[in-house]
Amino acid sequence: MGAVAFFAGLLLFVMGMGKWQETGSPYWLWGSVAFLVLLVVMSLVSRGGRKG
Repeated sequence: MGAVAFFAGLLLFVMGMGKWQETGSPYWLWGSVAFLVLLVVMSLVSRGGRKG
């Protein structure tokens, strides 16, 4: 995963947290947190898979 994709994912996470504060719905909170965990795992996996 490239740096641009990682920061785009972080921006999407922040937007989801803003939507959670706007609506108060727990689905936005847990969806945003799950997305953040997925983003971090994907970045670690793609970083560890590189050779060179």
